[in-house]
Amino acid sequence: MSEILKNYFQKVLPDFTDEKFNFIVYKSQLIKLQRKEVVCRQGEVCNLKIFVAKGLLRNYSVSEDGNEHILQFVNEMSWTTDPESFYNNTPSKLNIEAMEVSEIFAFNLEDFTELREQIPELNIFVENILTRKSMEIHKRLLMNISSSPEEKYRDFINTYPDIFNRVPLHMVASYLGLSRETLSRVRRNILKTVI
Repeated sequence: MSEILKNYFQKVLPDFTDEKFNFIVYKSQLIKLQRKEVVCRQGEVCNLKIFVAKGLLRNYSVSEDGNEHILQFVNEMSWTTDPESFYNNTPSKLNIEAMEVSEIFAFNLEDFTELREQIPELNIFVENILTRKSMEIHKRLLMNISSSPEEKYRDFINTYPDIFNRVPLHMVASYLGLSRETLSRVRRNILKTVI
């Protein structure tokens, strides 16, 4: 499994050496998750920064009325955490749960900080991830406030084709901020235009 992590870092970091990689692996914890296993729980401190080597996770919150609100799906070669909880040591507003049998590399804040100090190019890498995530959040916010349900659904399919077939439709509806009924209607309308 560490080969997946090594290949990932070789792609994103120039001049990546075995010594640097070994240090990253040394500072990480490989965790195997079963389907529906929660790695960070709402109301508790999320003390892990997570790299998904295999599988699929979801970040979601549960409102007081018991409804789930999915913030994101996290597939292979992607990172996740609850940044506010991770960096500020505060209770998480999110659950991070495996949707499939998954394997993750997890880093606590102390080890991740040490990695950034010992491998300075990781700082540029982290900045790039933060920039990309910021753009994704900006795009999603604009979609939520200005797009029709059909536009949201089409964008989801186009943006996440590898995730779409791995996620139940009621979770897609939750991610898009739509009711199941609305998503079903949108899908029927799209099928009518295709046929």
